[in-house]
Amino acid sequence: MSADTAAVVAAWVLSAQPTLGSGRLVCVDGPAGSGKTTLAGALVECLRAAGATVQVVHMDDVYAGWAGLKDGMATFAESVVDPLRAGQTGRYRRYDWEQGAYAEEHVVPPCDVLVVEGVGSGAATYDDVITCLVWVEAPRDVRLARGLARDGEGMRQHWLSWRLEEDTMFDRERTESRADLAVDGETGGFA
Repeated sequence: MSADTAAVVAAWVLSAQPTLGSGRLVCVDGPAGSGKTTLAGALVECLRAAGATVQVVHMDDVYAGWAGLKDGMATFAESVVDPLRAGQTGRYRRYDWEQGAYAEEHVVPPCDVLVVEGVGSGAATYDDVITCLVWVEAPRDVRLARGLARDGEGMRQHWLSWRLEEDTMFDRERTESRADLAVDGETGGFA
């Protein structure tokens, strides 16, 4: 992912007025395997280099496995976004995919910028407090290849089922059309 792209997003976010309590909310959303985590990592580095206090939430840590998309989005809105909106500390329990159970609690205190990355991170239910919604996209075959390289061929059916669930969610949420910026997950540049 391009460091230049992350730097542009960081500058854009830091020039914006706070939208989530006294902080800003950046959502890096798009289909699984598109490059969201890579962009979010580069963005966090840029924001911290600029002196911002930054918290990061990976939606994969919120979802209760392969069938947890809808419930995880609601949980994140209620337990992290709503408290931060009111200037309070948010929290969530990390889901351990290998153990198939919730693990430790994570605290998300108010900060300059909350970066949330993952499928469903830019939910319409809290669109009013999103400072910047970044849509990251890559071709379907590239995304599947990346996912299987990471998770193994044995996860193919899970990946294919997840695609159907995320496609339905993205249509319902109109995520791509609501995005402020679009990034090409193959080149790392703006789409």
